[in-house]
Amino acid sequence: MTEKTALTPSTHTAPPAKFSHGVRKGNILQVAGQVGFLPAVEGRAPTPAGRTLREQTLQTFANVKAILEEGGAGWDDVMMMRVYLTDVDHFAEMNALYDQYFEEQELKAPPAARTTVYVGLPKGLLIEIDALAVLG
Repeated sequence: MTEKTALTPSTHTAPPAKFSHGVRKGNILQVAGQVGFLPAVEGRAPTPAGRTLREQTLQTFANVKAILEEGGAGWDDVMMMRVYLTDVDHFAEMNALYDQYFEEQELKAPPAARTTVYVGLPKGLLIEIDALAVLG
């Protein structure tokens, strides 16, 4: 049986509860919901990348990518992404940022994706993204 490995890149703080930022088992890698926190600084509370959707979305992509890479994966291994926005008015801007970011990543094929509005994120956070990757 394949071991399950928890993934926490050095850029991330320890999770606030008993969960992992990502988990890999065999060729499956699940990235837990990531938000737009800047890279971790020891002794400092997590800090959002900024107040705008653009700043937080780009940092969230960087945070998801760091976990993918920690588990030996990349964007081309991602099969499904789920995006959670806190404001329905952010859909068009997020779609434009998403398209531009992944065009720059030169993906062979874009992953399936789902976007929904979710109002339960901590105050000031505008977006959360999780991803499922299959390696190999």
